[in-house]
Amino acid sequence: MSTETDILTAVLDDWRSAVGAHEPQRVATYFTEDAIFQGLHPYSVGREGVAEYYGSQPLGLTADYEILQTRRLADDLVLGYLSVGFGFTDRPALTVNLSVVVRRVGESWLIAHYQVSRL
Repeated sequence: MSTETDILTAVLDDWRSAVGAHEPQRVATYFTEDAIFQGLHPYSVGREGVAEYYGSQPLGLTADYEILQTRRLADDLVLGYLSVGFGFTDRPALTVNLSVVVRRVGESWLIAHYQVSRL
């Protein structure tokens, strides 16, 4: 069984790659079909809202993260608390706190809950 950090890193590295490539549809594939998503705009549920959110982000957006805490909530659920720095080409970086819950779906781990906070 993979550690919680291994699981989160695998999912979040794919997310980060798709964000950096400005591929919002690919970003959405790393979320469950019923994912609750709260970026810095009103929340949405499902992959369509995730794709719309990342489609509205500027070209050149990057994301660098540090996993601060993990918890195994169940065999198929992992909670992660992270610090994320979003980089922009035309303004200073924005550092936020991010909580995610990833869920095993078949052989894959997908983001089921994503909540950003500026605190």
